[in-house]
Amino acid sequence: MKQGVSSTGHHEESAEQRDYVKGLVLAFVLTVASFSVVWFKLLTGPAALILLGILALVQCAAQIRYFLHVDGRSHRDDLLLILFTSLIVLIIVGGTIWILWNQHARMM
Repeated sequence: MKQGVSSTGHHEESAEQRDYVKGLVLAFVLTVASFSVVWFKLLTGPAALILLGILALVQCAAQIRYFLHVDGRSHRDDLLLILFTSLIVLIIVGGTIWILWNQHARMM
């Protein structure tokens, strides 16, 4: 009986380690892809910004899934906290862009 509990605990621990490795590899690949787009000038202008934004969103999703272990099936409170935090960050970033754009328009 004790050995079965230990085996289950070991299995869960190894599954968690695999998730960390998957997250690490995914984060590394996404980071290299982002730097490659800019460094090698694969895309320029708005296309590069859109691709970098998409890569950043995928990176955020990978971080949340593999390192914070929020997958939507469990930890409902954690998911709500992250969604609320994302909303606040979106408001701050959107407000900053709006203010800067408004200042730019007034300077022209």
